[in-house]
Amino acid sequence: MTFVLGLTGSIGMGKSTTADLFREAGCPVHDADATVHDLYGAEAVAPVEAAFPGTACEGRIDRMLLGERVIGDDAAMKRLEAIVHPLVAARRDSFLARARAARAPIAVLDIPLLFETGGERHCDAIVVVSAPEAVQRERVLARQGMSPERFEQILARQLPDAQKRARAHFIVDTSRGIPAARAQVRDIMRALAGRHGRARARGSPQG
Repeated sequence: MTFVLGLTGSIGMGKSTTADLFREAGCPVHDADATVHDLYGAEAVAPVEAAFPGTACEGRIDRMLLGERVIGDDAAMKRLEAIVHPLVAARRDSFLARARAARAPIAVLDIPLLFETGGERHCDAIVVVSAPEAVQRERVLARQGMSPERFEQILARQLPDAQKRARAHFIVDTSRGIPAARAQVRDIMRALAGRHGRARARGSPQG
């Protein structure tokens, strides 16, 4: 049975890079954020535009315009999540079905808001990607279009890093560079070798 590994981490922690390292190691990875991006050009366009008029442009949802409408507005965010989450869940379930049919030993669910949305219930173990706060802040503020205010708004929606780490089975520290992160990913895969899905016990070793 395929072992389902949840991968999460706050903004700027290096989660996308870590997901690529799992792909490099041969694991199929479901990228929830990329799925949302795809949905914003497909089946999510009509319902999101209906809920937030003016956010669709040339057949796609403009994520920047949508962000301006929902970030910092809890009620608006809940309306958006009620539209998008079921669509993402359907794609996730399809991904897991394919991974199991292919007898993949490990399948990774890359979900930025994994704990915040209850996504951990679909996983057998959780990897949290982390880095010191100063490193995180430097990475995020270097992004185009990012401001300190927007960064704080995004952080306010995310479970604090310390709480994520406390709930992790494994931790990948990306502050030491890609080779070190790659070694940590390999250590996790060795620790899970031969493990089967559905066992959600705590106490696995942390990397």
